[in-house]
Amino acid sequence: MRARGRRLFNRSLGGNMLIYSFLMLLGVIMVLPMVYAVSSAFKPLNEMWIFPPRFFVQNPTGDNFSSLFGALGESYVPFTRYLFNTVCISVIGTAGHVVISSLCAYPLAKHRFIGSKVIFHMIVMSLMFTSVATGLANYLILSKLGWIDSYLAILIPGFGGSLGLYLMKQFMESNVPDSILESARIDGAAEWRIFWRIVMPIVKPAWLTLIIFSFNGFWSMGGNAYIYNENLKTLNYAISQIVSGGLARAGAGAAASVLMMIPPILIFVITQSNIVETMASSGMKE
Repeated sequence: MRARGRRLFNRSLGGNMLIYSFLMLLGVIMVLPMVYAVSSAFKPLNEMWIFPPRFFVQNPTGDNFSSLFGALGESYVPFTRYLFNTVCISVIGTAGHVVISSLCAYPLAKHRFIGSKVIFHMIVMSLMFTSVATGLANYLILSKLGWIDSYLAILIPGFGGSLGLYLMKQFMESNVPDSILESARIDGAAEWRIFWRIVMPIVKPAWLTLIIFSFNGFWSMGGNAYIYNENLKTLNYAISQIVSGGLARAGAGAAASVLMMIPPILIFVITQSNIVETMASSGMKE
């Protein structure tokens, strides 16, 4: 009772209010760029270049969206083709990245074999290299394989992202009890069944989080360095070409930025409740 009373005393009303106020301030700071982007998407051109700049729109209009869709409708490749390429790459890339990262993380986290530590150290070191540093090497490898100007040039490197492998390995190592795996092996379960029926449900928070990061990365990826066929280019590339039209296309660019934000936000909203629920219910210990 004394320890419980000490814990309650430490969590004072003033301390809680201070923490909540700080978190609310951080939340407001984080949401301001999104609010400004939505506000700018409905601004007429005379409000976008007014000085001093205004945060909120005064005379909202939908002309920016009309201009954007009009420009996309006049392009050589139909808008639906750009959208299909982006959705196809995002969905297949995310699914492949989650599955391959999980399959590779399981033996690293729950099996001991020669060279496992060296492999994991290499994975950690690979996190330090950005795509700019590895761009030339990736292009040479993809060119030798004959994957340039195809979906494979974006999907295959995305499947092997080291961040997802690192995340899944760390989560499996700390949240999957060895006793459960040993019990399943004693009952005669094969490793493949243990992975899909036991490990993957336990690490659901990790792969849901990985879906958010992976989908956002594929959705915003242009792939201009590897794809030259206009019929295979993504929506992000098409919008960037429209926005580069000058000051007259500034409104269309603001509208495009809002449209590109919608799918990642929807993915986050859909998976957030599952992440919170599974985080609360998967705290299994030895």
